[in-house]
Amino acid sequence: MRKQDIGYFWGDDSLTVDIGNRTGFRIKAIYSMEFLFTSGVATVFLLNSLPLGNAPLHMISGVGAAVLYILAAQRLLSRLFYRESVKLDNLSITFIRRTLLSKKVRRYFWWQMGMLHYEGKKHKTDHPLKGGCYDYFGFETQEQLIQDLHNPGNLYFDAPEGRIYFAAGV
Repeated sequence: MRKQDIGYFWGDDSLTVDIGNRTGFRIKAIYSMEFLFTSGVATVFLLNSLPLGNAPLHMISGVGAAVLYILAAQRLLSRLFYRESVKLDNLSITFIRRTLLSKKVRRYFWWQMGMLHYEGKKHKTDHPLKGGCYDYFGFETQEQLIQDLHNPGNLYFDAPEGRIYFAAGV
């Protein structure tokens, strides 16, 4: 499925919209760099724990390195294989967020929801060091990348617990 494709699947009394993973290449590169950095730190801990002996500090450092490797791999795989879908039926709207290792389902009944809003791409706040000339240091580009990295979604509605954002990258 390409980034632009959104799948629509009609059921007997429902519609499932598969939004997929709409994460851009630059964001995936940042996730990969985070994985490499965390793995590097874990390697330092692992090398400090060698040789594994009876010293408690060596054992703690070795276990800490193993935990860091597992956490880094889990975070990278869950972000790269993230998928989002929305199921609509006559009673509710259901959001299904799947990663490689987990599945999160949230259901909201129609009578609990407010109107659906499209927020679109948020307007970028200007960097304090922005000048009126060419951006030699890349402050503007980095600010936009950070806002894309933390985007919860472009569509939202109001529910009793607050605003519910979904469909990031749409």
